[in-house]
Amino acid sequence: MKKVTIGKTTVSVLSGDITAWKGDIIVNAANSGLLGGGGVDGAIHQAGGPEIMEQCKEIRKLQGGCPPGHAVITGGGNLEVKHVIHTVGPIWEGGGRGEAITLAECYRSSLQLANEVGARSIAFPNISTGIYGYPKSPACDVALKSVAEFLEEEQQQNQLEQIDFVCYDAENAELYARWLERYD
Repeated sequence: MKKVTIGKTTVSVLSGDITAWKGDIIVNAANSGLLGGGGVDGAIHQAGGPEIMEQCKEIRKLQGGCPPGHAVITGGGNLEVKHVIHTVGPIWEGGGRGEAITLAECYRSSLQLANEVGARSIAFPNISTGIYGYPKSPACDVALKSVAEFLEEEQQQNQLEQIDFVCYDAENAELYARWLERYD
């Protein structure tokens, strides 16, 4: 595990399954329909149980889903967290269609929502690097820059004490750990 402190927040890289993480909030790399899917989305819905899906359906009724770069929140269901933030990352189309901006917004909107509900800890998966095809190294760069910028810009309003990047595969864990070395 690699960890650094940015402002008053500890940022860590962990290897493992995000559904086993314990804390206030985990982030789900959702699709815009909020109806579950494959990868981390499917794993969170499966581990969290039907309560999360029911709340996602209510959100769909109210606002018709969740557009890329935005985030919505549900309860944690059967997971050992208070909430799940569902954010929709960009589908990689070569990098020329604003994918980096959209991905950065996923992290920023998730962190803002976490602060709105008073969370002290949050765990992120590697958003958009699975079926959405975002290359892992550039996605890591966007993720960590976005989080670092948020922590630096929002020092007064930020309540988060712990931000964990939970990497399911070794390649992402190594990328994130190397990137965090910049803050040592």
